[in-house]
Amino acid sequence: MRAITYDQHGEAGQVLRLSEQPAPAAPAAGQVQVRVLSRPIHPGDLAGVEGLPGGPRQRFATPRIPGVEGMGVIETVGEGVQDLRPGQRVAFFPVPGAWSELVTTPTDLVVPVPEDLSDETAASMLVNPLTLLSLLRAVEDAQHGQAGTVVQTAAGSSVGKLVSAAALKHGIPLVNLVRSATGAQTLRQRFPALPTISTADADWRTQVQDATGGQGAQVILDAVGGSLTGELAGLLTDGGTLITYGQLGSGSTPLESLALTPRALTVRGTSIFQWMAARTPEERAEDVAFAARLAATAPELFEVAASYDLADFAKAIDHVRRPGKSGAVLLTSPAS
Repeated sequence: MRAITYDQHGEAGQVLRLSEQPAPAAPAAGQVQVRVLSRPIHPGDLAGVEGLPGGPRQRFATPRIPGVEGMGVIETVGEGVQDLRPGQRVAFFPVPGAWSELVTTPTDLVVPVPEDLSDETAASMLVNPLTLLSLLRAVEDAQHGQAGTVVQTAAGSSVGKLVSAAALKHGIPLVNLVRSATGAQTLRQRFPALPTISTADADWRTQVQDATGGQGAQVILDAVGGSLTGELAGLLTDGGTLITYGQLGSGSTPLESLALTPRALTVRGTSIFQWMAARTPEERAEDVAFAARLAATAPELFEVAASYDLADFAKAIDHVRRPGKSGAVLLTSPAS
């Protein structure tokens, strides 16, 4: 089978290779084997390839395959599997090795794809909605019952748009931050009821203060990090919380520069990979059902920027990093 692999940490465009790899083992009891048709490139996928910023460039004895989310068609089922059948379309997460043509996985990590849902939408129907739920829970926890303004960075991203839609539905006072004036204008057209500010504006911090009524933000959802962290902390009201869930930016911010103690600020991280450990099987099933309903009822929130064959992964990665990109970039492979 074809797969994208790497045997050391490093710049994704340099260390990733397309190669022929052995097919995974046939499904055991309670497992299915899926022929993967489409999978999104998440920032976390690339971060896993590149390793921790400033960390050692580790080498691996056995090539690794990136990716944890995707969709495809069931090829075979293991003993005892009754609710899934060969030929059925399914989405899956978290299943390591999604950037290959075949994966074998336990049945509790796959979900049937509704008949009227496109392959493109199904490919990213799980991670982003589950991330949304994790962020909403983190915001609720940080607010301690005292609802205040929430500011989010990377508001034009796929997750950012889900947060905006949820804020409108649940009455959360939200201020959106994007990197460019063009991106701000596009997002204002999509969500005209929400303030959207470009950090390219010289007075963007003042604009945020005005949008929060001069009170500052109670909670900031940050997918950028890096050198922006210090400026974001300055926008928090005393006692506020900065929730970081990504590292799209560059540079760094010394922790001691954030004035955590005198201002009683909280900085916490959250990750989609904590979801498996933090939720019971019953709660995970409810969350996955929410994701499937959201994809079925609001497919416009699952925008796709472009699709590339596995062989064109380098072009796909370049597209992911393109300024102003809107929507998911997918890696595809044929059905047979």
